[in-house]
Amino acid sequence: MNVSPFVVLVVASLLLAGVLYWRRRESDETTLTEPLADRLVRSDGGEENASSARRSPSGGTDGGDARPSASDGGVAPSMGMLFKREHKTSKPYGLMRWLTTVDHKDIGFLYLLFGLAAALWGATDAFMVRTELITPSVDVWDENTYNALFTTHGLTMLLFFVTPVFNGVANYFLPLLLDADDMAFPRINAIAFWLIPFSFVMVRAGLLTEVLAKVIDVFGPRIEFLYALEPPTTGWTMYVPLSATLPNPQIDLMLLGLHLSGIATVIGAINIIVTVFTERGEGVTWSEMDIFTWSMLTASGLILFAFPLLGSALLMLLLDRNFGTAFYALEANGPILWQHLFWFFGHPEVYILVLPAFGLTSQILPKFTGRTLFGYKFIVYSTLAIGVLSFGVWAHHMFTTGIDPRIRASFMVVTLSIAVPSAVKTFNWIATMWNGDIRLAAPLQFLVAGISLFIVGGVTGVFLASIPVDLLVHDTYYVVAHFHFFVAGIIAFSMFAASYYWYPLFTGRWYSKRLANLHTALSVVGVLVTFMPLFVIGLMGLPRRSASYPAQFAPLQQIASFGALIIAISVGVWLFNMVQSYRVGPKIRSADPWNLKPTGQFSNEWQWFERRLEQELGYVPDDRSDGEGERSEAETGRNRSTNRERESDGQSAGSEGASAEEDY
Repeated sequence: MNVSPFVVLVVASLLLAGVLYWRRRESDETTLTEPLADRLVRSDGGEENASSARRSPSGGTDGGDARPSASDGGVAPSMGMLFKREHKTSKPYGLMRWLTTVDHKDIGFLYLLFGLAAALWGATDAFMVRTELITPSVDVWDENTYNALFTTHGLTMLLFFVTPVFNGVANYFLPLLLDADDMAFPRINAIAFWLIPFSFVMVRAGLLTEVLAKVIDVFGPRIEFLYALEPPTTGWTMYVPLSATLPNPQIDLMLLGLHLSGIATVIGAINIIVTVFTERGEGVTWSEMDIFTWSMLTASGLILFAFPLLGSALLMLLLDRNFGTAFYALEANGPILWQHLFWFFGHPEVYILVLPAFGLTSQILPKFTGRTLFGYKFIVYSTLAIGVLSFGVWAHHMFTTGIDPRIRASFMVVTLSIAVPSAVKTFNWIATMWNGDIRLAAPLQFLVAGISLFIVGGVTGVFLASIPVDLLVHDTYYVVAHFHFFVAGIIAFSMFAASYYWYPLFTGRWYSKRLANLHTALSVVGVLVTFMPLFVIGLMGLPRRSASYPAQFAPLQQIASFGALIIAISVGVWLFNMVQSYRVGPKIRSADPWNLKPTGQFSNEWQWFERRLEQELGYVPDDRSDGEGERSEAETGRNRSTNRERESDGQSAGSEGASAEEDY
């Protein structure tokens, strides 16, 4: 199996980590014992002793350039939680901090970092799949490699990308939104995270051992047992009897890894549920709780019912493979049993993935429309309705298996019904934007694009819920296109919107507006160019999961592969924007960078950010006095521009140079 993309990813990740660690290296040990009051925040995110920071009349320190302090409105990048210093705790510094932390913000960041790494690896699998499909014949990878690629791509993106990323956002922001000190079980929270990387290694061990074996072959003797584990070729649905009979021992390791990841996910879900029920602040009632928290609460409830069933099914498959049991024996109609068990987990899993995306959309969208969310109660009720109905639709994946027509019809009705609460959300989002004061910043661009793609995915899902249509397009590229309009559409786009919306809170800096606009355009075009042709070839009857296909489909497959290249470029633009803006982006000068106070949407996480600036850096917000009368613009160093273009970019009064974010 070709390993060069993985090697490139590992090398790039190590180089990036080394650069960031070098830029944030610790000062000498004596600095660790200095009291907070004796420190000044440097513009590079570190600390220095106040006794050595005598300021000259020009505002700079002796022997150095002027460094912004809290009093002049400067907010150091370290105030974003990325690589921040926790002065008031006994956290260790450096690598040990991240290995031993139980702080919800640190664990949230670790989830996000792991999810990003898994996403890049899974996306590499997908790009290799699209490379093979450029030509009708099998001439880039062989059939086994192709089967392994779409197997690991599906498992990686669903279980090790989307779920960890949303868990990371929840870990970071739920306590802030709920006005809680931390998650209910901090240590269990850390355990839940550290189980995920180990399970990921187990799932993908076949490729890792192959890489290790080939590296050892270069320098020493060939070690045969390292070649025993081959990447699994079962497909991500692991249908029996194929998965029960393949002799590859990596399949057993994959099943154990998936079971371990399910345990970690259930632990995290329990923590979220208990946190919401027991750790809410006095002012956070059920009727005032934010929509993202409602969505994560509902998704966590689905996890409690869905993942244990998956674990049981996986253990039975392991027993069949290794101990001669007959849970999925052909004579006992076992393959149908596996499908029932798997899809009873699999379809609620779809909503475990998409409900947090709905929550982020409902959370962020009103901030850029100047209006509160339209129909708050209906959004909440529709979220709960989706959670309940999601367990009654699994058999629509099995319309072609010959099940009783009466049962088939009942599942069709329930599947059509679950579209109703999704449509309620869509109409509420549109009503929220209607006649609003729209600010078309990058977060809103991605949300609007995600809603549009979600409508396409939802409507095509209604067709798939119809028995006659499903019988025609089942297991074709039509299903691939439908599903990816959710995953690559509203799920990924809500993540990108959140990354831009909370970027000032994370880093204390602004992102590049030009790169963000380019990222949005490339992402939308890439998704449409990649997956719209798949609807066409699916309706023409081309089955999925095949490395070869008739030559008549080659032009549309090549268009789809070109779209995948556009998506890859868009992700590269986003990564560059995030890293480069963290290095040289304009520093924020306000705890309200999106100007949310005038519309009454200065939510709890931004209030926490403002309190942190006030308590730890002596920051005085724009709308308050410093105790000696109102401070002038010159005294605060804030440019209170009313330029409409600057506001539309999301920069409130106090941002440092509206044009600065376009200068790099």
